[in-house]
Amino acid sequence: MTKIRIVYFLFVFLFFKGLIPDLQAQNNQPITILANQVAYNLEGPKTAIIKSNQAIISGTSFHIIDEPHRRIVYSGKVGQSEQVIDWDPDVWYRRIDFSAFHQSGNFKLQVTIDGTKYESCEFKVEEQALGKIAIPAIVNFFNKQRANSPEELEADKAILLYGSDKTVDLQGGWCDASGDISKYFSHLAYTNFMSPQQIPMVTWSLINTTVRVPELLKQIGVQEALTNEAIYGADYLMRSLSPEGYFYMTVFSYFDKNPKARRVVGLLADSKTTSDYQCAYREGGGIAVAALARISQWEKDGDFTSKQYLDAAEQAFAHLQKFSTKYADDGKDNVIDDYCALMAATELWIATGKDVYRDEARQRASNLNKRLSPEGYFIANDSNRPFWHAADAGLPIMALARFLDKETDQTFRNIALATIKTAIDYNLKVTKEVVNPFGYARQSFLFKGKVQGGFFIPHENESGWWWQGEDARLGSLAAAIIVGGRLVYPDKAPFGVKPELAVYAENLVSWVLGCNPYNMCMMYGYGQNNVPYMASMFGHGSGRGGISNGITGKDGKGDGSGIDFKVEDNGNEWRWSEQWIPHTGWFLQAVTAMSMK
Repeated sequence: MTKIRIVYFLFVFLFFKGLIPDLQAQNNQPITILANQVAYNLEGPKTAIIKSNQAIISGTSFHIIDEPHRRIVYSGKVGQSEQVIDWDPDVWYRRIDFSAFHQSGNFKLQVTIDGTKYESCEFKVEEQALGKIAIPAIVNFFNKQRANSPEELEADKAILLYGSDKTVDLQGGWCDASGDISKYFSHLAYTNFMSPQQIPMVTWSLINTTVRVPELLKQIGVQEALTNEAIYGADYLMRSLSPEGYFYMTVFSYFDKNPKARRVVGLLADSKTTSDYQCAYREGGGIAVAALARISQWEKDGDFTSKQYLDAAEQAFAHLQKFSTKYADDGKDNVIDDYCALMAATELWIATGKDVYRDEARQRASNLNKRLSPEGYFIANDSNRPFWHAADAGLPIMALARFLDKETDQTFRNIALATIKTAIDYNLKVTKEVVNPFGYARQSFLFKGKVQGGFFIPHENESGWWWQGEDARLGSLAAAIIVGGRLVYPDKAPFGVKPELAVYAENLVSWVLGCNPYNMCMMYGYGQNNVPYMASMFGHGSGRGGISNGITGKDGKGDGSGIDFKVEDNGNEWRWSEQWIPHTGWFLQAVTAMSMK
């Protein structure tokens, strides 16, 4: 999680020439080929972008160069020149599509403009390349992100509840970000419509990948490590369950070097803390129930038994059914409660077969259908606010798809399928409404009383201060468009969906991995250009395989228009360069969906 209070954010810059990305120099280059700097799946879409300071003539050819032999192995024509005026009226983009290229190896893209050759960063093409590279990297990242330094373990054995002399044992979990060692089920709860799912969603994500691609995990030798990381997450969820039946929301460090300063809190803007630390469905409670119910089916024990995981999930669900709206800051359910409760009820239904969970899952799936606007986006409240989310935009579709893993009644299936189709159609439509050479996922939001569309979230929003890069949103939508697309737009094409959906998902993953206007790979330790290292307390900091926040609308633009990415900004660099566990958790789901047979 990112915070305004960044007093302990220590960026370690390497001042040797070439070690820090020079964004200004990159942006001033006459020609840059922007590509996924890590890998493309052999059978998936493959695209890149030529960025230039003038329109490139029609008929320009591109070549794929085999590394290290330096042979041309494929050629094609670049697309038409386009401008995103809202970003920069002096920059042109041309799309390169080499989806028809089917050869494994390491390659670069090359174009010749006015007699000068330009090349992209090197990348790999291989069967299931994204999963083979990203999944081990992500497992390693979360293992290193564990809150298990001696200082944290000792402090968290007996951590004080805010405003009380009572202590609880909350050892475990993952530090939220490369600049924040606090631990969250969710933050921004006070905003009501922006709450992200953090440690619970990471746990569910690890579980889901373990189940969905077991053969790939065996092939690359990470099945045991991934299983252990998922159980580690579930054990933290167990410790976070109070005797009363609610989950503790936040272990906050106050950015204090003294580990004894840590408290269990509710969080407001500007790092103000309260005793409102009980999780509603939308504040991490629903996804925590889902994760515990799902992992109980493994019949594998961690610090707790599989039976204890399931018993805890049922206890917490029963408690949330009674008290979730009481814990919610505005006292009523919204769209986030619906999809989180849907996931919780679905996983319990799958685990137990009980009608009470079936009925609640059906009700929540129906609620999501009723929240659809005529335009196709979900209504977040009971009025006119579109649902937009900087982290979990794809989670409604993912929850409905998981529901359909269990639901057999055709009436309820049809409702859920119609909801998924409408949501996917909306995302495709809003993304294509303007010139969009990168295929960046656009969204609808309410700004100053008017619904409008944009590339990035509005900076003026219910939080009063929080906005940052949206790589988690991109990962969630890439996953959702494939998982949901297999249900409503199945095809024998790559990823099991019709080509338009596969391209949409590939665009988002490639954006994160370097095919973006700043030529920046957001997966630390991979690709050619990374953000600077960020250090944090107790030995934590940027982790190899972790995903940074990413690109935003222009700093100072309340509606999120324009485009921005900074590696230095007088202490506010976190908005772009800080790693945050929802980014990496959702990126795991994107590459998992792309790896499923």
